[in-house]
Amino acid sequence: MKVLKVLLGLILSATLASASELTDDLAARRARVMERLGPDAILILQSAPARNFSLDVDYEYRQDSNLYYLTGLTQPDSVLVLMPGNGSRREILFVKPRDPAQEHWTGSLLSREEATAQTGIATVLTTPQFEPFLEAILNRQAAGGVSAADAKAFFEALSAGRGRVALTLEPQTLNDPPGPLRTFANRLRDRFVGFQIADATGLVAELRLIKTPYERKLLVQSAEISSEAQLAGMRSAKPGAYEYQVKAAIESTQRAKGAASWAYPSIVGSGPNATILHYGSSDRQMQSGELLLVDAGASYRYMAADITRTYPVGGTFTQAQKDIYTIVLRAQEAAIKAAIPGGLPSQVHAKTVEVIKEGLLKLGLITDARGDQYRMWYTHGATHYIGIDVHDVGERAHPLEAGMAFTIEPGIYVRQSVLDNLPRTPDNIALIERIQSAVRKYADIGVRIEDSFLLDDSGLKNLSASVPRTIEEIEAFLRGRMGSVR
Repeated sequence: MKVLKVLLGLILSATLASASELTDDLAARRARVMERLGPDAILILQSAPARNFSLDVDYEYRQDSNLYYLTGLTQPDSVLVLMPGNGSRREILFVKPRDPAQEHWTGSLLSREEATAQTGIATVLTTPQFEPFLEAILNRQAAGGVSAADAKAFFEALSAGRGRVALTLEPQTLNDPPGPLRTFANRLRDRFVGFQIADATGLVAELRLIKTPYERKLLVQSAEISSEAQLAGMRSAKPGAYEYQVKAAIESTQRAKGAASWAYPSIVGSGPNATILHYGSSDRQMQSGELLLVDAGASYRYMAADITRTYPVGGTFTQAQKDIYTIVLRAQEAAIKAAIPGGLPSQVHAKTVEVIKEGLLKLGLITDARGDQYRMWYTHGATHYIGIDVHDVGERAHPLEAGMAFTIEPGIYVRQSVLDNLPRTPDNIALIERIQSAVRKYADIGVRIEDSFLLDDSGLKNLSASVPRTIEEIEAFLRGRMGSVR
């Protein structure tokens, strides 16, 4: 019994330490946002709406990324208000009121006290109080525990006409109708004066670009789960099996290891399906001699990893498959060397282009490595940020620095349809005549190699290095089907 009490005490201590680490990190994130906003602004972040699947069934709920970044809340009907100029109550959180009858159907909601414990925000009100609170504040009146003296800086900014209401606005073209946040902004403009609407999207994105130490730890865990899931998929991929069986092995492993869900719909494409970038059906039966391309990652505590592996269903690469795979692997390795502090994502991509151009020329799949012919077979960028979203936010022109997390994922996809759909100009006819035999040789071969990376003070870390990557490693693993070659 004494030993049991000690073990329970250790578990409780670890849980409390983890919760404290999260709330401390959330508080630091909010402080950085408020420092950049300045005393003349108020920031309003609203939770994502529930999405209907069909009739009375909703999709599984997923929180707005920016609201999660600053609160850690995963329930709907929540609003965060930050008032950087306030003397004391600078953070006000609104959560859905408890409703025992509704909770019987959909589960418990956080009480105000639980919301404070989870977020570290002391002032918690209920969502029905939000609009009266905002109306009072924009009329320069006390509300929700925020006194006129406390909000003096923002009230003075409103009186002087320099106040700002900051929102993370949706992208919009001239022809698009306004989204919910822009509609909300227009309502505020119609009813109140003394402020301008400010788009805080870039401000929050810039902060999300550099992962905190706590986020880095979660990202490593997400990549570990994703790597184990990839290995489970490799073990299940055999001639005669179906793509959906590999997908099931991957996603069940993700969930069994503690991930809430996938970070994006898993891509499991065999044979010609490997040349479809976002193939989603996963219903084809795999055959020996084909390649299987698997792009899958887990979402662990709202941190997304992203890994792609391409391997032979029958366990051994053909020579033609090796030809393509070797180019893609060399391209990734060249890009890894370019991913250094001070470098640019565009330079990382450019390294993959150099290698792929050279390789395609040698295989006869292009006739000129100086131009853009390579784009027929290499159709996407080589890198994107990862984090709360799998294609995470952040300025692409930002030089790489410690705390950034991103993928490196070159690929080659050979499809006869590319030549079939070229306009029949004299130049294109001549090109087709010169490369058609090579296209037939490599047709339906799609190869992508993608790993998740974290750049920290000690250098670049491959978070998915445990998943076999070279031809030799992959073939050795597939021969064993029981564990990693590492």
